[in-house]
Parts: sequence; C-alpha cells; structure tokens
Amino acid sequence: MMENSDAILSLLPNRLKDARRDKQLSLDAVAKLSGVSRSMVSQIERGESSPTISTLWNLTKALQVDFAGLLEDDQESRVEVLRSGDVPAIDNHGTGCSIRILSPPEEAGRHEVYDLQFKQDGVLDSLPHAQGAREHLTVIAGHLTVTSGDAV
Repeated sequence: MMENSDAILSLLPNRLKDARRDKQLSLDAVAKLSGVSRSMVSQIERGESSPTISTLWNLTKALQVDFAGLLEDDQESRVEVLRSGDVPAIDNHGTGCSIRILSPPEEAGRHEVYDLQFKQDGVLDSLPHAQGAREHLTVIAGHLTVTSGDAV
C-alpha cells in the first residue's frame, strides 16, 4: 500500500469514478446507495474534496469495491498461483497422509489453508487449534471420518 498520503489522495478520485462507471451507476444512484450526498460524491470524484474514512467506507460498500484496493498503487492482478511442488509438505503427522501448506507464513494463526491427501485408511491425529478457531474441511473425492473429542 502507498505510504505517501498525497499520492493516495491523487488516486482516489479516478478510482472511485472508474468503479462507479464500471457499475454503470449515476452520481444520484451512488448517493442513494451510500448515503453520501450527490454533490459530495461529485466533489470527491473531481478531487475537490477529501473523503473521511466513514464516507470512503460508505462509497466502497455502495460500489462493491475493496476499500484497500482503492489505496494500492499497483492495480495488477493479485492472483497467486501455487504449484504443488513449490509448497512445503508435511509427511510425518499421521499414517498415510500428506499435508501441504497453501497459506502464506504471515497468516499463520489467523488464516491457514492446507491441502490434505489421504491414502486409503490414512489417519491424521492432531491437536486442536486455539480456542475459538474454526476449521473447515472439504472432501473432494472419497469419504472422511472426523472426530473431535467424543464427537464423530
């Protein structure tokens, strides 16, 4: 994300206008959807007014655009391709299973994504994550029995 506040402010008008036009919305429509007056939306798009965080939040919600994305200087694709052979594998946590870590290291403890591959009758016995954590499992093929405590 950009560090220079002047540079950020110089990006906002065109990015908001582009987002509005991409959605084929008029200034009046954005005003109604966001609760921001038409004249304020117009002033912001012309670079004549600097929006408050609250105003900017309301506009991004109305336009269904990413708040942070409006402030980034690089608008190139944020898609990251992970190849199976390029991600770490953990093969010593169970019998007949392989774990690949798909999430970036900086997300550890907040948001973790794994690819688990089981051979027939494979078993993974692991400690639970921290209290309050949620774990989501999606079975692509075959079937899986999950136990947590006494629950199956």
